[in-house]
Amino acid sequence: MAACIDTSQLSQDPNRPQNDDHYNNYMKHCRSSFSDRVPRMPFNKKTVHTCTIIGGDDDNDRQEKQSNYGENDDLWLKMQNEAKSDVEHEPVLSTYYFTSVLSHNSLESALANHLSIKLSNLSLSSATLFDLFIGVLTEDAEIVRAVNEDLRAVKERDPACVTYVHCLLNFKGFLACQAHRVAHKLWSQGRKIIALLIQNRVSEVFAVDIHPGAKIGHGILLDHATGLVIGETAVIGNNVSILHNVTLGGTGKASGDRHPKIGDGVLIGAGTCILGNIKIGDGAKIGAGSVVLKDVPARTTAVGNPARLIGGKENPIRLDKIPSLTMDHTSHINGWSDYVI
Repeated sequence: MAACIDTSQLSQDPNRPQNDDHYNNYMKHCRSSFSDRVPRMPFNKKTVHTCTIIGGDDDNDRQEKQSNYGENDDLWLKMQNEAKSDVEHEPVLSTYYFTSVLSHNSLESALANHLSIKLSNLSLSSATLFDLFIGVLTEDAEIVRAVNEDLRAVKERDPACVTYVHCLLNFKGFLACQAHRVAHKLWSQGRKIIALLIQNRVSEVFAVDIHPGAKIGHGILLDHATGLVIGETAVIGNNVSILHNVTLGGTGKASGDRHPKIGDGVLIGAGTCILGNIKIGDGAKIGAGSVVLKDVPARTTAVGNPARLIGGKENPIRLDKIPSLTMDHTSHINGWSDYVI
């Protein structure tokens, strides 16, 4: 188990008054070259996020985990520097950035705090949700790894994402995915009531409905994400990119394993419906607005309603690049349609 989080800090309200003791202690560390309205704290890589590996890991596992933690530390340090730069440009957001990013000693703590505030309501306190989220994130290093890889995926594939901290604070697809990771962990532990509660709050707040039973890999981009629906037995591989208004659903009232299985490196265009217990092969691309009811082979492109393969079923055109990484939605379009304006 990795002990990485300072859990002494409770969920923080972005409307916290600036005259409280915690804020004043923070302000003592501000650099003199900045306005007193712009909190600045010197951070040291060795002290920002300290991790202790506990347990019976062998040497290879320990080295791999320590390497992952080092990469995660670098990303968190970069996010804090991005937050400081944002505050320099918009001092009016100093309190917001302090409570959301700069007062935290790890990405896990900042994410738990941000999600808890976003998903709370009058009868479900942010403090309760923070304790729930931070507990899962502290105990599960695999989720933390996935969070970091999702951040990198959004930054690398979405040209609208200007910084990592921008993704953390403002991208609801990223936030919905991380809330689902916590809900899925709780679901797998038999805590289904609270997992379904998180699903409901995510659906209400972000307009993204992912059943906590669904399995999602790492390096995921949910671009825009509005209207995304993912069913209970769906499985999504690694490095997958999905746009808005996509449904990974069933075909009726049948129970059991009834939802799609999405391979690694798949790109799914906006408005697509993929229905039933079918497989979308590794590196496949599904065009926007398609309705897919049958398996799609690896490295092929399916488009239309009902969807059909570009190049034909017998000899489909094979993609030579991973579509989820290139985010190319229009390659080989001439092989599918002669439509012109």
